[in-house]
Amino acid sequence: MQIAHQLGELFLGAVPTVIIFLFFFLFLRWAFFTPIQKAMAERKRLIEGARAEAATVEAAAKQELDTYTQALRSARAEVYKEQEDARQVVLDERAQLLKAMRARSQDEVSEAKKKIAADITAARAEIEKQTPVLASEIAKMILDGRPAAGQGLRQ
Repeated sequence: MQIAHQLGELFLGAVPTVIIFLFFFLFLRWAFFTPIQKAMAERKRLIEGARAEAATVEAAAKQELDTYTQALRSARAEVYKEQEDARQVVLDERAQLLKAMRARSQDEVSEAKKKIAADITAARAEIEKQTPVLASEIAKMILDGRPAAGQGLRQ
């Protein structure tokens, strides 16, 4: 019984401390925690809004970058096509020029062959024409016993 009495006195002595603690808790809640919670909620709302706005801006920037990249690819493809077309024109002109030069060379070679053939024919005709005269001169020199013009110099 004495323990119960001591517990009762202890409880009665603790009641003012509990009441003061309760008032202090309510005061802190009203003066400190509620404004901080409101500020934290406002901050969270602003952060979420900023994140949503940043995501929107990022998506728009990504879309713009994709558009720019596609335009750049198209421009590069067009430039490459123009370069290829110009290269093909130059190659075609070069092929035509080579073909014309080859034909001209073949014509010149053909004309030179014809001229050489004509020269050969003329030389043969001249040799054929001079052969009897030379043969008779050689025979005459051999029969007369005269040395040929080149033999006299060798001795």
